[in-house]
Amino acid sequence: MLARRKFVNAVMLTMTGVCTVATVAVLFVILGALLVNGASSLSWNFFTKLPVPIGETGGGMANAIVGSAQIVGIAALIGIPIGFIAGIYLAEYEDKKFAAVIRYIADLLNGVPSIIVGILGWALLVVPMHGNSALAGSIALSVMLIPIVTRQTEQFLREVPLALREGALALGASKWKMIVTVAVPAGSKGIMTGMILGVARIAGESAPLLFTALSSQYWGGLTEPTASLPVMIYSRATGPYEEWHQQAWAAGLVLIGMVLTANILARMILARGVSVPRG
Repeated sequence: MLARRKFVNAVMLTMTGVCTVATVAVLFVILGALLVNGASSLSWNFFTKLPVPIGETGGGMANAIVGSAQIVGIAALIGIPIGFIAGIYLAEYEDKKFAAVIRYIADLLNGVPSIIVGILGWALLVVPMHGNSALAGSIALSVMLIPIVTRQTEQFLREVPLALREGALALGASKWKMIVTVAVPAGSKGIMTGMILGVARIAGESAPLLFTALSSQYWGGLTEPTASLPVMIYSRATGPYEEWHQQAWAAGLVLIGMVLTANILARMILARGVSVPRG
């Protein structure tokens, strides 16, 4: 019996190791392909110049880099506060009937394909506004960000020890003051991690932006079509020119670098543990 258990343990441990190596290998294959194909196209011009007309060489994706930062930044300004407040409600002011509906809607939105969000953004924002715009793209991305932040905020607030809440209330703090000064600071690192990962998730979405922000060869504004890295990667990768393909690889390398940086930052924050306020 003991030998059988050791054998099963060894087999399962081996399978676990193989699956882990396979998972990590996929990441390194992606990074390797991006480095091999895209690193040679990275230059100062890539980060500072606008795309050039077809037939000309050179140019860059400065407008797409700035456009992505603008669209994702506004989406974060819209989605993070709404998701944060909704998460506080679910964790601290739970109404069994209403909270269950909000939680169900958040989970449902998390599972909605991004292209559906893009179609809805086009129908509800682009058509009434009579044109594509960065603002429409930001609102579409914020719809994807809100449920992520909501559920992450709720999860980490629920992990705050009940004794901290009871101690604050016993000292005479009101419910809202307890939340602001005790519960939220105690779970702040986990909540921040969820926010960073949520922003990293929407930063790589292209489908909603194809329907809303679209793209542009020039600097875009809030109410104008605006280029973004995911859309530029799609348009360049499907184009007929080899130089476009190289730029797509370079843009993919920049985008994956931004996402990896956000993920590493989130892991570093979370690794430091959950902060507990000192009395």
